[in-house]
Amino acid sequence: MTDALLTITDLTVRFGGLVAVDRFDLTVPSGQIVALVGPNGAGKTTVLNCISGFVTPTNGAIQFAGRDLLRLPRNQRARVGIGRTFQNLQLFASMTVLDNLLTAQHSALRATILGGLLPFGPARAEDARARAHALATLDLLGLAHYAHQVAGTLPFGAQKLVGVARALVVRPQLVLLDEPAAGVMHADVLDLAASLRRWRDEVGTTLLLVEHNMSLVQAVADSVTVLDYGRKLAEGLPQAVLSDPAVLEAYLGSDGAASDATVVAEEAPNVAN
Repeated sequence: MTDALLTITDLTVRFGGLVAVDRFDLTVPSGQIVALVGPNGAGKTTVLNCISGFVTPTNGAIQFAGRDLLRLPRNQRARVGIGRTFQNLQLFASMTVLDNLLTAQHSALRATILGGLLPFGPARAEDARARAHALATLDLLGLAHYAHQVAGTLPFGAQKLVGVARALVVRPQLVLLDEPAAGVMHADVLDLAASLRRWRDEVGTTLLLVEHNMSLVQAVADSVTVLDYGRKLAEGLPQAVLSDPAVLEAYLGSDGAASDATVVAEEAPNVAN
């Protein structure tokens, strides 16, 4: 049985009189892709914000790799192995794709300023290693052809893929992906799905994915958890959970939309990992 990397227990978040997350439990096994889905306002991003330290929960516990995560300040959570993407693009638009990935690695570089002034100092060696690693990451994700292009000139879907690459380049144990397919064309969603599967299989990074695009969820998730009004509604294998009538009703809210989602569920074998 796969060990749990992340365990959330009895998580509750209140904003004044609003209960955004209500006694939520979640286990994310190491080396798997877990999708967290649900309607707008269900509390999905709030859960990610609790993990990454942007929101302090009212109650509950979060364990990550044996650590009490809630005892760590936000900046230390990245250092213990948690990466994050956001719904809005966080790229440096005027920099190349390669430089965006080098910037992401900057906090991990340990050479001193003096070392950087020496022609053969440790900073030069670290920079060379970081550059090689960034290029290898882009290659693994199928983005090598974008390396020397300015990030802001890329199509939106490609920029979203680069945002994922920037989160993955530091090789965290866990990456929180907040709607990486939002606004992305279908062809780019397929590229993203292939990239995430390849990364999971070859690198072993654990991914917690918040997503509305059911094609992506069906294609990559090992398991799916559904949130509705801050409470867990269902969890299990993607095809079973996303074809559950109660889930369709809560998530989509209409018979017509539910019919569309059922089609997605029925097509799952064609895109499943």
